[in-house]
Amino acid sequence: MKTKTKGMLGSLFLCMVLLLSGCGTGAVTDDELLADMKEFALSDESASLYLNKEWESEDTGEDQLLIVANDNGTEGVLMFQIPKGGGYQISSIDDMETLVDESFQTSEKEDAEVFEIPGMSNVSATRCKVTSGSISGEAFVVYGETDYAFYAITYVGNKWNERMTQSFRVSCSKFAESESVIEGMDTTTAELTDTIRWFNASYAVLTEINGWDYNRFGGIAANETTQQLEIESLEEWWGVTDRASADETLDWTLTEGHRTEFAENMAYLEEIGMGEAADRKSFILENFEMTPDEADAYVNWYGMYEQYGADAIAGWDYCRALNLVSFYYLAGYYSENEALDKSLEIAQMVQPLFESWDDLVASYMRGYEYWAEESSAERQAVYEDIKSRADSPYQVDFKMQLEKTW
Repeated sequence: MKTKTKGMLGSLFLCMVLLLSGCGTGAVTDDELLADMKEFALSDESASLYLNKEWESEDTGEDQLLIVANDNGTEGVLMFQIPKGGGYQISSIDDMETLVDESFQTSEKEDAEVFEIPGMSNVSATRCKVTSGSISGEAFVVYGETDYAFYAITYVGNKWNERMTQSFRVSCSKFAESESVIEGMDTTTAELTDTIRWFNASYAVLTEINGWDYNRFGGIAANETTQQLEIESLEEWWGVTDRASADETLDWTLTEGHRTEFAENMAYLEEIGMGEAADRKSFILENFEMTPDEADAYVNWYGMYEQYGADAIAGWDYCRALNLVSFYYLAGYYSENEALDKSLEIAQMVQPLFESWDDLVASYMRGYEYWAEESSAERQAVYEDIKSRADSPYQVDFKMQLEKTW
């Protein structure tokens, strides 16, 4: 579990000392209760509740923990948020309940009224007693989840009464997540396993050049914002505009790609005597209308062909195919599972063709030089830099057993 989560747990234990004695009852309407409330939000403003406007929030030092209590610490509410995909060891409502049980030393648990909470699903509720050291109280805990996070919202006092239930229900009815969080959240659900790191490694150089995260499937958060950007990028760079053109382009990359044109061009040069020419650059200039720089490029490519054969640049096509699948996911042309399944299919086809990451990436670099008609030195330097890092995906064994983990 991350240190940050442990910090939250410590805060939860400490703050319980503040939330003790019960309050009196009084018949009021929901609207009257709401009129006496104001909005309190997590420090990163990702989620909020309406609570008694006379209460004050505690400075917890944690983005995912909100503590709000009355001025004498006799009654209060805690909202605990665990963002999904954030590396925490919380992946279900049951995990959240276990976390609360362990933090508050809950006892005498019983099912309670389930409130309707906007935007939240799988909502459940319990009434229980909570303990922190020698101090105990009564609590009403509501659990639920959104696309963005898991939540536990706890109302604590010394002696529970119906007014507190009503107040808590009104507060929960005003739960909200910020629009910026909803729009910017990562919808990816798959955990980062070694198989997915293998996929990421195959195109980590371009991911790094783009300023993205090579330890995230697709390299960047999958959300509405990136979806629109990727749709535009795929149209500009690949001519992909929908699912049909996406499938067609991927099929071309896997079955033909630039390696087919490369092999045909080099085979033609071989046929007309390039291999026997004493001065290959002069041979090119004498037989084709090219600049000296273009002739140098063809001499370089023919050398690749001689040394590595017709598939000298196959790694370029295969790495790009894997990258394309991740782009299709970001653009919404493939679902997450479709993209991961297709990535696994391609990776299992590619893996036996190469001996190591160095072998695959060298083939990729040769393909880049053929496609871009420029040196791959800068990209090679990026590759070497990534390899040296502690979080490098190239630490994954190239010959590992690739398997479905999502």
